[in-house]
Parts: sequence; C-alpha cells; structure tokens
Amino acid sequence: MNRNQLRRVDLNLLVVFEALMFEKNVTRVAEKLFLGQSAVSASLARLRDLFDDPLLIRQGRGMEATPRAQAILEELRPALDAISGAVSRAKDFDPASSREIFRIGLSDDAEFGLFPELLRRLREEAPGIKVVVRRVNYLLLPSLLASGEISVGVSYTQELPANAKRRKLRDIPCKVLRGDDRPEPLTLDDYCERPHAMVSFSGDLCGNIDLDLQRVERSRNVVLAVPQFSGLRSLLPRTELIATVPDYAACALVAGTSLRAEDPPFSIAPAELSMVWSGAHDNDPAERWLRTHIVEHMSRPLHQMVGSAAF
Repeated sequence: MNRNQLRRVDLNLLVVFEALMFEKNVTRVAEKLFLGQSAVSASLARLRDLFDDPLLIRQGRGMEATPRAQAILEELRPALDAISGAVSRAKDFDPASSREIFRIGLSDDAEFGLFPELLRRLREEAPGIKVVVRRVNYLLLPSLLASGEISVGVSYTQELPANAKRRKLRDIPCKVLRGDDRPEPLTLDDYCERPHAMVSFSGDLCGNIDLDLQRVERSRNVVLAVPQFSGLRSLLPRTELIATVPDYAACALVAGTSLRAEDPPFSIAPAELSMVWSGAHDNDPAERWLRTHIVEHMSRPLHQMVGSAAF
C-alpha cells in the first residue's frame, strides 16, 4: 500500500484494533475508549474487512486473537507509538493551564507512603490536571503498561514490555511496626515468636521476608494477611501483632498513631522501587513533567519525608 492509499484507512480503527488485541472483549474496549458497543462492533467488522482476517475468534466464553492478528499487532505497535510520540511532541505543556489526565500505576506501598506528597506538589503546580491511579504489582504492571491503561508505573518490577523504560527510584529497606507498650527492642527470638500481620496483594501468607529468615534458619508465624497497608494502622495498636513493611510505609503509618517502628533484628535484603514508563511517552512534555516530579518526590531520603521524626 502506497502513501496515497493510506487516505482510505481511518487511524481510529487502528486504535480500536490495538485495544481489542489486549482486551479481547468488545464491552471492555467500549468502556476504555468511551465508545458505544455498537461502534466497537462496527469497527471490528471494518477491521476484518481491511485485514481480510477474522482477527478475533470465539474460544469457549472468551475471544482469542488469530495468529494473523498477533502478527499485525507486532507490526503496528511501533508505528502507533511513533505517531503518538510525534503528536505529543508537537504540543507544549503548561502545568498552570493544563487539563491533562494522567494515568499512573502504583503499588500499594508507594500509594500509601509516597503518593500523598507527590499529589500535593502536582496539584500545586498544575491545579487543573486529573490523576487516575491504578493498583499494580510486578505481575499486573507489564500488561497495564503495554495496553496503554497507564503511562507510568511505580512498583517493584521484574519482566517488562519491550518498549518500556525503567529508572530505579530507591531501595526498599524495611522497618518492624509494633503497637505494644513494652520499651525493649525485639530480639530475633521475639520476632519469630510474635504473631505477624502482612500485606499481601494475592492473599499469600509468605513473602520475601520469609526467604531472608530461611537464610538464618528461622521462620515467623504469619496469622493475618490484609490487602493494603492502611489497614495496619487500626489492626496493630494494643496487640502483640507486628508487621514488617517498607520504611516509607512505616513512616506514614506511625504518624499520628501509637505505633512505633524499629529496625528488624536480622538482615533483610532490600528490594528496589522503580519507575517504569512506555517508550511511546518518552518525549511527551506532559509525561516528562510528571516523571520528573515522581523522581523528585518518590526518591527523597526518608529523613526528608513528613512524619519521619517519629522514627
């Protein structure tokens, strides 16, 4: 197809095609793109005609992409990223007058411990923006980034999409939270014998801390798993429960409560908190502004954070 023939192709169709390849569901694509289901169904019919392929076929209760559709997606995604980047670079970004909608993925610890101060700074500089936060972890982050549902994510990360970029924000040292009234620090025996609460996105009762304990031939007794860090604020006071959490989450949890935080009585290998973003948004002025603020405020040393005096 030459450049002149491209005039017959509606670019909006390609945006719908990309969304369909990730969602494999007409209803979800309609919600994501703010279109009616009939409009998405009509676009799918036009795409099938354009590419001379079914693209999506019924498999049980769901839909699966055909091999031809997968191959088309691999060819189109770099082109769509390039077009998106070119359009973004063509516009200036003025924070004071912007009405931009930013879609950010945050792990629960980052949302609870680091996001409030970031949001205050963003809104001070850009009062007209809107921010949509999606909960992510290392498993969810790649797919949300690849589908365009978020443009940037902050989390512990592993494998990422090919066009993603990553920047380390900070190590994640741990603190032990406790709500009892005994002044003496926990010994390793105390730590292993006390009941533990942990934050678990998936509902597991073990995590990386248990691997560190195995290295010193010890184990702990996890009796409670909760889905988010904020719950620890009301669960731990006046109990024997303890929880091992990232230091910046501990900083937020102890502020204004009877909880206190102390160093763990054994060595814990720190993980890394990283910022990850799509290469398609690498040169977008608005996204660059956002990423600059994320780096500035989510990389700050603990002693500069609000509430760190409680440590």
